[in-house]
Amino acid sequence: MYRSLVRPALFRFDPEKVHYFTFLWIKKLSNIPGFLSLVGKRYVIHDKRLERNVFGLTFPNPVGLAAGFDKDAKLYKELSDFGFGFIEIGTITPKAQEGNPKKRLFRLKRDQAIINRMGFNNEGMEAAVARLKKNKGKVLIGGNIGKNKTTPNSEATQDYLLCFEALFDHVDYFVVNVSSPNTPGLRELQDKEPLTKLLKTLMKENSTKSTPKPILLKIAPDLSNEQLLDIIDIVNDAEIHGVIATNTTISRENLTDKHKTETGGLSGKPLTNRATEVIKFLAEKSNHAFPIIGVGGIMSAQDALDKLDAGASLVQLYTGFIYEGPKLVRDINKAILANY
Repeated sequence: MYRSLVRPALFRFDPEKVHYFTFLWIKKLSNIPGFLSLVGKRYVIHDKRLERNVFGLTFPNPVGLAAGFDKDAKLYKELSDFGFGFIEIGTITPKAQEGNPKKRLFRLKRDQAIINRMGFNNEGMEAAVARLKKNKGKVLIGGNIGKNKTTPNSEATQDYLLCFEALFDHVDYFVVNVSSPNTPGLRELQDKEPLTKLLKTLMKENSTKSTPKPILLKIAPDLSNEQLLDIIDIVNDAEIHGVIATNTTISRENLTDKHKTETGGLSGKPLTNRATEVIKFLAEKSNHAFPIIGVGGIMSAQDALDKLDAGASLVQLYTGFIYEGPKLVRDINKAILANY
């Protein structure tokens, strides 16, 4: 139904407007008694064999929603009822910011992809916290944090610390995002020295808490093997809890859609193989020393299985969810059980 009726209708309109339209209608429909129950019966699979214990947390199933979809923690409860085992909000910055000028989101239908140059548009950490207070532990939530566009890299650590402190009591794990291509200069923070310093600072603050939270690093798919080896060293040196591989890519190889020259981060099917390669490289070269959340181009259940086989402990969807709908979440969990 989603692919035959809903998607063709939604894909006729501007993707960013459709995103907010969809949020609005999911909210409205969720207020109808029994709606979420029906959704849950269709898409949620309850099976103890799907549970995963990763970095000290118990995930009801290994399929999560990647950051960028529910940027402001507005729909995490409703989205969890579509079968996701966890929801990652953000990227959250200390201050609200509008992001980059529109138009900034493009569907590449011929390539089953999306290009975005959103630029960390969000309502700021205080607005997110106000919504997260309503969760009360019901949905397992990751907090993806970043710096404001106007904050120079020399002061970026303070932005990450502000978000860490504000969100600490309201998320289950943190993701340090230094890999988005849409904030000028942000990827420079992936260099070994500044990244190690940033992560060690966050881990030091984390150690002061009575119950520290897992801290993960989200990396770009465009890193060389030498840079990926540096990431392994950084993870071990800073003693963070894991890696999310990968963010969107700046590569435009083999694209055919009319929007292929748009600037921004590319996600979807063109990223499938590269993201899996990065996961496999990190897992093998580190001797599986830390958990990896696999994300990037998961457009089918097999794509998810490939990432798990490559060394990922969990997976996340974004573009695949937009193209395939919630059925993809159910299909992945069914495939995992079939291969149990």
